[in-house]
Formats: sequence, structure tokens, C-alpha cells
Amino acid sequence: MSDDHTRVQEFFTARAADWDSRFPDDGPAYAAAVADLGLRRGDRVLDAGCGTGRALTPLRAAVGPAGVVVGADLTPAMLRAAAQAGRDRDGLLLLADVSALPLRSASFDAVFAAGLIAHLPRPADNLRELARVVRPGGVLALFHPIGRAALAARQGRRITPDDLRAEPNLRALLTGSGWHMTSYADRDDRFLALAVKEG
Repeated sequence: MSDDHTRVQEFFTARAADWDSRFPDDGPAYAAAVADLGLRRGDRVLDAGCGTGRALTPLRAAVGPAGVVVGADLTPAMLRAAAQAGRDRDGLLLLADVSALPLRSASFDAVFAAGLIAHLPRPADNLRELARVVRPGGVLALFHPIGRAALAARQGRRITPDDLRAEPNLRALLTGSGWHMTSYADRDDRFLALAVKEG
């Protein structure tokens, strides 16, 4: 495992037990973002970097019992927290690195990724790997329950021009990784960029 992966795992392992209690009001924001994915009954969706699985329940509701929901995360403690919260009933929990997913190419209709982009060691390669597992025309949602400015304020930092999530930076990054950005919202109460897999 690379140093980048180890750092990410250590960061989230230390926070897994109380993650949900630290952000108890995020549920509606997750549900709204999932709704914007436009999933249909029977679709197959990957929650990449699923953490404690807060998106799994609205994802399951969107695709119904015939759909497939997979939550993949690098941190065992996060997956344990998801299972303890009962979210493993809504989707298969998979210990996996998003830079090398043990999933078939073009096997999903959509990818949901909450808070993932800031933790990707090689964003272009990692987004290309997410594109690999999605069918052409499939959708990617890069989500955070608060916008960039609000998140920076919470973390005691400033937004810099090289922020990956700034619209021009993210658009270029997605375009170079097999995606076409179709919408972008960055408000205090939500960050959501949607993209469609090209090809």
C-alpha cells in the first residue's frame, strides 16, 4: 500500500467510530444528490469511497430491490461502521481501493462519490478507473454536503486557485479522464458536479 493510501486509511480509521454523529444532519443532502443522479429501477450503482455508507440507503431506494448497490472503501473501520449502522442491508460492502477496483469494466450505470475527490492520490488516474467500471453514457456524481467555501472555513483554510474542485479545474480533470461534466453547483449547502462517461 502506498504512503498516500496509508495516510487516507489512518485519517478515516481515526474518525470512523464517530463520523455519523459528527455530521448528523447530512441525510437529506445525500438523498437530494442521489435524486440528481437520475437512477432508474434496476440500475447498478457504485458508491466509491462509501465511508460509513450514508448514501447506500437512498441509492437502494432509487434502484429498488432489482438494482445493485455496491459501497467500496479503502478503510476497514469505515466499512465496519457502515455494517454496524445496518447499511449493509442496502448494498454490498467491498474493501477496495478506487485506483484498482476489483470490478468488471462497464458493469455499472452510475458512480456516486461523496467527499472522495480530495482524497484521491492520483485524481486523473483514479477518475479514469471509475470511468472504466461505468458503461458509456453512465453518470458520475462528485458530491459534498457543503460547498467549497463552507468546507474551507470549517477546516480553517482558504480556497486556493489550484483547488481540484474549482469548476475550470474539475471540468478539465474530468474531460481528461473520460468524463464530460454536465452540471456544477457549489453553494454553502451543497457541492455537486455531475458528469457523463464519454464513448
